[in-house]
Amino acid sequence: MGQNSPLPEMLEYYGRFSEAKRLFQGAGELERIRTQSILKRYLPKPGARILDIGGAAGVHALWLAGEGYEVHLIDPVPHHIDQAMKESKAQPGRRIASCTVGDAREISWPDESVDAVLLLGPLYHLIDRSDRLKALSEAHRVLRAGGRVFAAVVCRFASFLDGFARDLVADPQFVAIMRQDLKDGQHRNPANNPDYFTTTFFHHPEDLKDEIKEAGLQLEKRIGIEGPAWLMRAFPTLWDHPERRVLLLELLEQIEEEPSLLGANAHIMGFARK
Repeated sequence: MGQNSPLPEMLEYYGRFSEAKRLFQGAGELERIRTQSILKRYLPKPGARILDIGGAAGVHALWLAGEGYEVHLIDPVPHHIDQAMKESKAQPGRRIASCTVGDAREISWPDESVDAVLLLGPLYHLIDRSDRLKALSEAHRVLRAGGRVFAAVVCRFASFLDGFARDLVADPQFVAIMRQDLKDGQHRNPANNPDYFTTTFFHHPEDLKDEIKEAGLQLEKRIGIEGPAWLMRAFPTLWDHPERRVLLLELLEQIEEEPSLLGANAHIMGFARK
């Protein structure tokens, strides 16, 4: 993953923390449902070939395979690939087409060979801008003309918002992390507290726009995934109430492109066309 890669930290973090489990509970479930809603609206029709790069244990890849897409999962964490292969085998008839260990900066696919590329994790695990541009440029290379890349990032202000919402600021170590995030987006966790994430880069919304354009892609939209809902004190209760959940998802879709609210999201998705 390169000289400045956070891969050792990634391996340790994801060895202790289940990304798949996170996406099926609380705010993680909101992230998953909203991400899949966005993809369903903007992906090509089922049958298209999709590369899910940095797709972890394959939560989205398994869903897309079930929807009838030809999905190829690539992730740098071998444990994730093993998990995805196991789950895929339990989904007969709609399996992930391939699961391989790989690097977003060096995609082992030929030019113009896929219809869509998902980068729902790599851009925040690649802490150097040059590496993020390589990942986006590789996505551009393997896309067919007219194909789209969907890139998710963690918002620059996520630690600040989460820190006060959950009173993590009671911990001086977290305050130091938060200050650094706000300064330059370089998120570090020297105490290795699993609740404070791992070595990553948190994007300002304008960073995402600039990187996509610099990689030669035509930016179409930037969409807030969770909106401010993940910060709401009553969120767990609202989320468990079927009618409130439906209303919340409806309104989040209505405000998802509102520029003034992008910074209130934990995650922002940008998508662009080749």
